[in-house]
Amino acid sequence: MSSTSDPFDVPASDAGTDARKVREFKVIALIAVAHFVSHVHIMLLPPLFAEVKDAFGVGYVEIGLALAAFNTASALLQTPAGFLIDRVGPRIMLTGGLILGGLAVAAAALLPGYWTFVIAYGFLGLANTVYHPADYSILSATIDHKRIGKAFSIHTFAGYLGSGITPALAFAFAAMWGWRGAFLFVAGLSIATAFVLIVAGSILPRISHKPGQATAKGDQKVGLDLLLSAPILRNLLFFFCLAMANGGIQTYTIVGMAKIHGTPADIASTALSAFLLCSAGGVLLGGIIADRTPHHERVAAIGFACTSTMAILMAWVNMPGVILIGVMSAGGLLNGIIQPSRDMMVRAVTPPGSFGKVFGFVSTGFNLGGMVAPLLYGFLMDHGEPRAIFMIVTGFIFLALVTAITRRKPESIA
Repeated sequence: MSSTSDPFDVPASDAGTDARKVREFKVIALIAVAHFVSHVHIMLLPPLFAEVKDAFGVGYVEIGLALAAFNTASALLQTPAGFLIDRVGPRIMLTGGLILGGLAVAAAALLPGYWTFVIAYGFLGLANTVYHPADYSILSATIDHKRIGKAFSIHTFAGYLGSGITPALAFAFAAMWGWRGAFLFVAGLSIATAFVLIVAGSILPRISHKPGQATAKGDQKVGLDLLLSAPILRNLLFFFCLAMANGGIQTYTIVGMAKIHGTPADIASTALSAFLLCSAGGVLLGGIIADRTPHHERVAAIGFACTSTMAILMAWVNMPGVILIGVMSAGGLLNGIIQPSRDMMVRAVTPPGSFGKVFGFVSTGFNLGGMVAPLLYGFLMDHGEPRAIFMIVTGFIFLALVTAITRRKPESIA
């Protein structure tokens, strides 16, 4: 039996095709909204670095420590969250993560002192642990395999859309209400989304697979042996490289371009938003490609080649604003196309009933990169070496490329 029907215990013959598609659409919509909010959380602080830094009287490394706390909590607890999601179900965990995230962002805005800000970001990182394992568990368990690539692409598109609009929104709300007001708006958005899941979330499966689905035949593939297998560890490294590369671009484009080329903050912010929004558009195109080709590593290779070219140009060429926006738009488009193929590479080596723990584990690579990137790149900024950030980004892009194109193809796809 395909895992796509397991959570609902309804044979495919008992439900019409149209009804099934409507149910899938509703599931994807709810998951996409939650993923959108999770990326708003992630991108809220970087555009406001200068304001928050000045408010607490600290340097870039100290503000980077808040992001490191976020990613440390996620890195340590995301895999346990994946196991818990596979056991108790993704719906309740996803709703709880949104509520905790909203409370953490509100605490960061309202509680006094630098260290309370860092601690609040640690709790925000704890909330972040639920999104990838819960989202991918729900999608993999409910969406027909013929449409799973598109479902992954819509999910990722929503995240990139959240990342893409957050810099502009953060600037706008901070201009009206200060950075604390911007944080409180995002806190309200998170709580409101949790309320939507509570009201409309009955469409989501309470468990990601049937009890007893992991039989003796599959027991050896659902524990630590699976997570420590070569294909899964390779995907963990792949996600780490992506985090190190995207962390440099997303977090330090605005301040880095100002230091290197004197690029005005509004132009650099617009270019960053263009990169993220075009990444979102590229994700939708990538979903169509992912459903039509098994050669996901080739898709990744083309995208990485273009993204690395973009990073090199940003470091060494003082481009006019229009050209910078165009270059980052093109790089973002190709960067987005990679993402559904990335998810399909993970799904291809994951047995049914293990999506929560596997996606939770490999997504830890994002958090490991998130722990290292803010401190490393913040150190380079504080020591007047912003160009080195983009060179390191390029190196990690090439390492991700090598990881993708040298992977061993699975014998069968779950």
